[in-house]
Amino acid sequence: MHTSSKVMPWARGLAAALALSGSALSGFAQQAQPPATADGGYTAATRQWVDDALAQSSATNAMPLRMEVTVGALDSRLRLASCGKVEPYLPTGGKLWGKSRIGLRCVDGVTRWNVFLPITVKAYGPAWILRGPVAAGAVLTQDDAMQGEIDWAEDFSPIVANADQWVGAVAARALMPGQAMRFHMVKQPQVFQAGAQVRVVAEGNGFQVASDGQAMQAGVIGQPARVRMENGRVMSGVVLDARTIKLEM
Repeated sequence: MHTSSKVMPWARGLAAALALSGSALSGFAQQAQPPATADGGYTAATRQWVDDALAQSSATNAMPLRMEVTVGALDSRLRLASCGKVEPYLPTGGKLWGKSRIGLRCVDGVTRWNVFLPITVKAYGPAWILRGPVAAGAVLTQDDAMQGEIDWAEDFSPIVANADQWVGAVAARALMPGQAMRFHMVKQPQVFQAGAQVRVVAEGNGFQVASDGQAMQAGVIGQPARVRMENGRVMSGVVLDARTIKLEM
């Protein structure tokens, strides 16, 4: 196994989150070609290709992550024919995140072949770590977690990096000590019940209109909700706070 580690910036957002797709590498595969040598040559060149691809994907940044790439070996039973040009690529649906694989295909040889190298991409960065158990449905407070460093790529659910994204939220399920806070673990609290009287606001180019309405479903901040206006018309908007819905214009 071969490992490389470096600090590099991570792209904005959570998807970022979080993973480089095959479409993002469509032009990159033409630039890096492992030499047609023994397995060690393919492995080393593939590791460099992955490092370069990760660096290229991180041109803009918000959060510095320490990337660690481990490249496995080809199956020792393989007997690959000589090839003048070997092209690395990310298989369809593959990601440079967590456990994955890189394809190697011969595009200039008497025998065309296609093989795969296993890789593991770890992305170490800051996270909020739970101090103790939290019951499902409990409201999270600042004291429930402390800052630490974990492998963001250990799970595909994005890390909740900012405290204001989880403090005051509700545990979506029972949480255990040592877990890193991730988005699938928390949800925003319900702020009003179906049937509650709410303020409905609509904004446009240079104007704002407000009126009263009745919520037709429970409201969660940031989530859509339907509201019945005073004239009986049903409209959809986004919950802003405990008594306000902003209409979608």
